Amino acid sequence: MRIKLVALALTATLLACAGCSSSSSAPSTTTSVTSAGGTPYKIAMISSLTGPGASQFSQAAAGFDARIALQNAEGGVNGHKLEGIVLDDQTNPSAVATAVQDALSQSVIGIVSASPLFFEGAKYPNQQGVPVTGGFFDGPEWGEQPYTNMFASDFGSVDPKYPVNTGIGGFMKSRGGTVICSYGYGISPSSSRSAFGTVLSFEHAGGKVGVLDTSVPFGSVDMTTPALVAKQKGCDAFYAGLDDNSNFALTASLGQDGVKAKVLVFPTGYEPSVINSTSWQAVQGDYFDTTFRPFQLPDASTQQMQSALDKYAHFTSGEFPNFSQYESWLGADLMIKGIQLAGTNATHAGIIKALRNLRAYNGNGLLPITIDYSTIFGHNPAETCGWYLRAAKSGFVPVSSQPICGKDLPGTTTVQQ
Repeated sequence: MRIKLVALALTATLLACAGCSSSSSAPSTTTSVTSAGGTPYKIAMISSLTGPGASQFSQAAAGFDARIALQNAEGGVNGHKLEGIVLDDQTNPSAVATAVQDALSQSVIGIVSASPLFFEGAKYPNQQGVPVTGGFFDGPEWGEQPYTNMFASDFGSVDPKYPVNTGIGGFMKSRGGTVICSYGYGISPSSSRSAFGTVLSFEHAGGKVGVLDTSVPFGSVDMTTPALVAKQKGCDAFYAGLDDNSNFALTASLGQDGVKAKVLVFPTGYEPSVINSTSWQAVQGDYFDTTFRPFQLPDASTQQMQSALDKYAHFTSGEFPNFSQYESWLGADLMIKGIQLAGTNATHAGIIKALRNLRAYNGNGLLPITIDYSTIFGHNPAETCGWYLRAAKSGFVPVSSQPICGKDLPGTTTVQQ
């Protein structure tokens, strides 16, 4: 659901920055702790705190730092306190490699990736046998040889063929959609793959295709022509695998042209800042999906995370984590789990072995599925699940209390040659 889809749109940001200049080293911050027991374990998180990706990742450190602080408050891990190191890849292909090497030079026990560019530096921890946890959204290396040191804490692993999933098409059809218009950035293979896969999923559910436009200019907010074409084609179901500014411009243009959308799905935008933005009125009635249990459906997992974010990241009342903060929290959580399982004096090899034998992980309930890392490498989960929320005046309202799931269609792929 959202993990698979939102990340595809994010690659547009990365490709747009392919020519960015880079400095000799990426900025970093360190949260130091002292240990009454063994030597502290250092865990580095790498994310796009600056550069084009900052719109999605600038606040990622809050989730990582809060999870580290919570563990230290509980006594650390097997007699060791944790030391969190936050590194900025600047949304730059050269700087991410520098950030990874910086992390390794500080003798970290593991690396957490909340970076849409991590594939540019993945070879270095692999060569040194250092465990990596985090979000799979940057690329297929999370499910490709030789990267068995990498563990996606959001999805488990990834099928490099990116097969078509029934989930989103079935949801849009169930909401009354009959003819779909789907959009992706021309500069981004992953964004166009997202748009293409949604069309195939919708067709499988019995819908018809009005428009498949995978040539949208990156960052475009001129959606006048797409809205007019959508009206001519009779589209009443819409998917926009774009960044927020393009997505929100599309829904505004559709409204201005009198297009009556029965269902419009965004894979990005489920975050508190959108509620207070100038776009909130335009997206009323639109749907947003998330793979992580939303705080609007509280349980033990969200209450634990909320308490830590309130205490250590100083969240205000009613604030909930965005995509990058969920990712960084879960990345830290899975790394901590690996250290715990590796024993009193954990090693890189011990953590990798422990995580590869971990048969049941769901982020304490934040994930809608249970991941078996002993079998998942190179595959998608048997079911891909997530929650849909609708924009209403009061905020984001869940469509249902239970996640909505879909399955991969055998023999299909959304990788376009």
